[in-house]
This record gives sequence, C-alpha cells and structure tokens, in this order.
Amino acid sequence: MGLINETNAQYYAGQQAFTNSVNTLYTWTGNTSLVTSPKLNFKVLKNGVELTLTTDYKVTGNEVTLIVTPVLTDVIVIQLLEQSIWDNYGSYAYIDLTDIVNNFMVAYVGMDKLIPRAKRSDVIFHAKRGLQEFSYDTLKSVKSQELTIPPSLSLAIPQDYVNYVQLSWVDSSGVKHIIYPTRLTSNPTQPLLQNVDGTPEQDNDGENLESQQAVTNERWAGNDNLNITGQLTDQLFQNADVYDLSFAKIAYGQRYGLEPEVSQKNGWFTIDEREGKFSFSSSLANELIILEYISDGLAYDMDSKIPKMAEQAIYMHIAYSILSSKINIPEYIVQRFKKDRRAQLRNAKIRLSNIKLEEFTQVMRGKSKWIKH
Repeated sequence: MGLINETNAQYYAGQQAFTNSVNTLYTWTGNTSLVTSPKLNFKVLKNGVELTLTTDYKVTGNEVTLIVTPVLTDVIVIQLLEQSIWDNYGSYAYIDLTDIVNNFMVAYVGMDKLIPRAKRSDVIFHAKRGLQEFSYDTLKSVKSQELTIPPSLSLAIPQDYVNYVQLSWVDSSGVKHIIYPTRLTSNPTQPLLQNVDGTPEQDNDGENLESQQAVTNERWAGNDNLNITGQLTDQLFQNADVYDLSFAKIAYGQRYGLEPEVSQKNGWFTIDEREGKFSFSSSLANELIILEYISDGLAYDMDSKIPKMAEQAIYMHIAYSILSSKINIPEYIVQRFKKDRRAQLRNAKIRLSNIKLEEFTQVMRGKSKWIKH
C-alpha cells in the first residue's frame, strides 16, 4: 500500500469537506491528528461559519460529532489552523519514533532471528538514546528563534536547548551578522557577599549569602563597546564595513595586526549558567537576533521524528545496543553489528550533508580568482 493516505486538499489547504450528508459524525482522515488541548489546532465550519466546541460539536480522537443534525445542502468543513498546516508540509521526509519502534519489533525481533526476544521498553530506550546521540552531530535538529534583545541585555535559554549553534544579529537588509562568544568577561556562579575582612557572609543556616547581581555582570552591561574595539567615534563604529568606501579612506591600513576577537562591531555574548540566560554586550540592546541551537529530539516524547535518510542507522543502533547488552551472544555477531552501525551512521551523515554538485562547483569557481594588491 502507498504511504500517502491524505488528499491534496488535506495536505496543501489543510481541510476536508463533507457535502450531501445528513450524518452527525465526520471523520478527519489527514495525517495531522486533531488536537483540543491545550488549544485547538483546527476549526469546524458549517456553510462558512465557524462552530463552537462543546456548544455545536464534540471531538473524540479524529472524529467530530455535531450536536444538531445538518440538512442535505449543508457543507461541513474541518479546517486545520495555519501552524498545523505548516507543520505538515515536508513531513513525508520524516518517520515517527513510534513507527521506528514498531518496524524494529516486526523486522528484527522474533523466532529464527538474531534477536529472538526483546522487551518493547528496551527497544524504546535504545531508540531514544540513538535519537539523542544522532541529534548532536548527524540529524538536522537545529532550531532557530527570532528574538529582540531587551534593555536588560539577557535572554532566557530555550526550554529544549542542549547547545548553541550560532547567534546572529539581523540588520535592516535582513543580513545576519555573527555574534561571537567572548573570553573578555565571565559570569560568576557565586557572587558572594563579604564582610569587611573579606570572608563570605552566612545566613542563619550557615549557607553563604549571594548577591542578586554579580558586579562583573553589571560592569560588563554598562561597558561601551567602543572602548574595546578601539573605534574612536560611534560613526566609525557603525560604518566599519569592508564594503564602505568612506571607512576605507579614513581607516586605511589601520586594521593590520588587530586582534579579530575585539576588532569587530557585532558584539559578544556569554552564557550565564547561574540565571540560565544568554547575556549580550551593550551595543546589542534592542537588536533583532536569531538564536540557532540544537535539541536532543526527545523534548516531546514519542512525537519525535527522524529523517528517513537516517532510518536504517537508527535500526542498526538499536540492534547493536540490544545485542551488546545481552549475555551469551557471540562476540563476532556484536562486532558485525557494530560495524554495520558505524557504516549506516556514516551513510546518514553523507546523505544529510545535502551536498549538491552544482553548489560545490559554484564555490570552487570562486577559488580561481586572482587576489590583486
């Protein structure tokens, strides 16, 4: 059977219409399940008028039951909301972790197979661990958030954050400028209060007292970036662009020998582990930034999705993990599956790198230019 079961209307428009029907029960057959909690991901319309949940209809799974029986000429439409439609676009390139577990139990576990018995809970555990490990450097699990840096110069770390990929501020043309981490300052994890003799103060329980705000952070937030970059005026700082002729005339030859870490206008960021926030330098206040980071793919339990290009690598990871943890399994079988896992993981990395010959050729053509002095 084909793997695509929804209609073009369900995929592109996110809707399913029912006509010439006097039934009260209507079943949504699209790939995206209908959700009512914590908020609706769909709406129900009758002749173009939106109906109200509980008042006009009830929902059980993907079944919508109208309270009042429609007439033959009524048109009932189940319409997904815009975000749900977007989430469904391109979903064919992924497979659910639930399907991975089901497929593995069918194909790799059973009589006359290398894994005669395996608990479903063990398969789920190793599938999750595989997804977690692959998410760091193999799978396309990079997420991005568009945020504005407030006057406090700090932003909370995302809920499903594992590690950052890149932070950039966006100019008026929509061009990204990389914000680099800095070694110029740090975020103390224990800003202790001290007595006049320098010893830390304690509370009634004998625990050290801490200041709400570290002095180091206060000084860094109040610092003028021009004092670090070496630019004498704000105008030079704003115009410090390699394509700006006016800046090139004024600062001709003055960039030679500068330290790249401080000789740039994009600002800096640090990670404040104490408060769980990103902290930015003063020049980035009110700037629009893009925060790109990776998650481990497990933030939403069994709703996690895996690219189909890495599907076989996940199967090999589960098989190797189960066989290597069992007793009385010959070592040559364990080593065989270890090699298979490594080979399939390598294939997945190559496939997901998405290198196209035309793009590679375009880059190489730029390498043939002469650099004139």
